[in-house]
Order: sequence, then C-alpha cells, then structure tokens
Amino acid sequence: MRTTISTKGQLVLPAELRRRDGVVPGQEFEIKRLGRGVYRLARTPAAVNEGLVDHLLACPEKGWFVPVPSDSTADLPAPGIEEPDD
Repeated sequence: MRTTISTKGQLVLPAELRRRDGVVPGQEFEIKRLGRGVYRLARTPAAVNEGLVDHLLACPEKGWFVPVPSDSTADLPAPGIEEPDD
C-alpha cells in the first residue's frame, strides 16, 4: 500500500488500514527509523482508563445512577466502623 508525505510533512494512513485496525483521530503513534528510508510506525498503548468517562456517559439506560444527597462525605461512617449508640 502506498501513501504520500504532504507539504506539511504529514503522513496519511490509508482509510482501509484505519478501519481494519480501529485507528481513530487523536491516537498517538511512535515512529522509529530503522535505516535509510525504512521506518516502523507503531500505535502507542492507550492509558488504562482512556475513554472510560465517554463509555460511562454512553450508557443506554439513563437515570440509573442517583447521587446521594450530602453536603460532605465527612458525615458518612467509615466502612467497617460501627457508629456508637447515643
């Protein structure tokens, strides 16, 4: 497969390869020069939690999470510690 370097020095990854490998805009790649005119392009691994917020916000069932009304978490008992009886 062939591609061309733009006048800005940008390399276009052909659409067929992007679709096949799930490459989306904003993903980062590492490029390594192996020799004169020979390069290796490798996608850098995503952070463990990358995209987690978007995934949670895309939940098809809206309204299942209801926050607990509280001005402060300081009023909540610590896990495993029983409150004394008054």
